[in-house]
Amino acid sequence: MAAVTAYKYQAQALMRDYLLADPLVPYSSVLMGIVLCKMAYDFTRILSSFYFKGYTSLTKIQRIEWNNRGMSSAHAIFITAVSLYLVASTDLFSDRIKGPITFRNSIISTAALGVSVGYFITDLAMIFWLYPSLGGMEYVLHHTLSLVAIAYTMLSGEGQFYTYMVLISETTTPEINLRWFLDTAGLKKSSAYLINGILMFVAWLHLFIFLSGGKDIFVHICILSHLFALQSDYADARLWVLPDISCAISALCDERNVVYEDLKGCEENTGKMAMMDDTNRIQELLTRFGVSGSTV
Repeated sequence: MAAVTAYKYQAQALMRDYLLADPLVPYSSVLMGIVLCKMAYDFTRILSSFYFKGYTSLTKIQRIEWNNRGMSSAHAIFITAVSLYLVASTDLFSDRIKGPITFRNSIISTAALGVSVGYFITDLAMIFWLYPSLGGMEYVLHHTLSLVAIAYTMLSGEGQFYTYMVLISETTTPEINLRWFLDTAGLKKSSAYLINGILMFVAWLHLFIFLSGGKDIFVHICILSHLFALQSDYADARLWVLPDISCAISALCDERNVVYEDLKGCEENTGKMAMMDDTNRIQELLTRFGVSGSTV
């Protein structure tokens, strides 16, 4: 029992003096992020092999992408939860604290950004390793911009509030990945696929139309006003736009393409129905709504 207590104190001292020491937080958190990504990748692989019978029948590259998307979803859930917690539930970025919000940071906020940097390093390495199977140049550009922007705000401690505001948009990533999972598993016509599509569209609509059209513009203005008011270098002001550029590229790569594909499919179906006569058109509608019966 004494030995267990001694190990406990040693672990606490290691965390306090090294992993959570201010100068080492960014680097230890990046390493932690890489390790957690490997754990999420392996956990997805093990869980899928046990609970999804079709996993072993997938091709090698499909299994790698399957595990990679599981890792991506884990990161998205983590960083979205941390972003909402820091922005909405703590006083770190509250108006009750005096001083410019641009320079506010904490060990938790810096460490969480380090974990995110570790994820982008891991995912970017996998994209290069299997290029272009896991994504083309647009994904390389998106990940590079995200990596540079988040690493900058992590190391400098500046503008973390605005970075977390942008990282909240990661809330749509699990829906995008689930769509791919269901499609790969042959469940494209299932109720789960339909419900996920509706939730994904609603999330995309709120985040990339309402939020980007209103609040993100306000964020852009705040970023530039804070930086220029504090007489920051113009190069820093340009660099602060990187998180929002990467967010926009992510939207173009994923969410907007998904919505466009769905709308395109609707247009094609509408065009086909327009070419039908009344009898066939009614029969087609009955079939889509699952109503069986003879032709009207």
